[in-house]
Amino acid sequence: MSLIDKVDKSRLPQHVAIIMDGNRRWAKKHGVDSSEGHSEGVVSVRKIMEAAVAVGLPYLTVYTFSTENWNRSDEEVNALMSLVVLAINRETPDLMQNNVRLVTIGDTSRLPEDVRQSLLECITQTSGNTGTTLVLALSYSSRWEIVDSVKRIVADVQRQLFGVDEIDENRLSSYLATNHLPDPDLLIRTGGEKRISNFLLWQLSYTELYFTDILWPDFKENDFYEAIVSYQQRERRFGKTGDQITKS
Repeated sequence: MSLIDKVDKSRLPQHVAIIMDGNRRWAKKHGVDSSEGHSEGVVSVRKIMEAAVAVGLPYLTVYTFSTENWNRSDEEVNALMSLVVLAINRETPDLMQNNVRLVTIGDTSRLPEDVRQSLLECITQTSGNTGTTLVLALSYSSRWEIVDSVKRIVADVQRQLFGVDEIDENRLSSYLATNHLPDPDLLIRTGGEKRISNFLLWQLSYTELYFTDILWPDFKENDFYEAIVSYQQRERRFGKTGDQITKS
């Protein structure tokens, strides 16, 4: 039985972010090459994207490839990049059918040309879609993002576009890669680890965290709905007391 019926669609998180952990451990567990674990992980991305569409989730961000992942072996990085191209080309028709818009955040200048081309084509093709926005965090890390933002802020101050005293939280947020997105309401991390791993550090200030031992290739629709139901049972206070929330 699907847990979708337990999801209160009137109180959905606007933005769910996912750290997809466990592909390699899944492959080791099943005695197959790590590339097969990553391939199964792509299947889970499709399933969760479809689950997000089914409940009407506005934004879904998946941590696809971090800047630190460039330190892995050339063989694994090349396999991952090839898989990204294959997945984007294969999934574009489904994105169109499901009215999903694809966007990306990260240092895409480091990506191979074929990956950037596939991304651009898919982003352009889906740009008019008005349903769920699927955000690929690709060649992304939060420290990279914040340093890059500070550099651009300093450059604009030097150009006298605004003064130092005009720099506040809103100004900094407008320079982040996520400036066109709401902050995540819910972060899901699969695979049993309980850490943030340099992902959306600024944006997660008041995000609800959900950790599960399920390896990413085994994480499917019901697991996603269970995370949302857990979120809906929590009280979000944003620094206030419970009494203040009740009275507001």
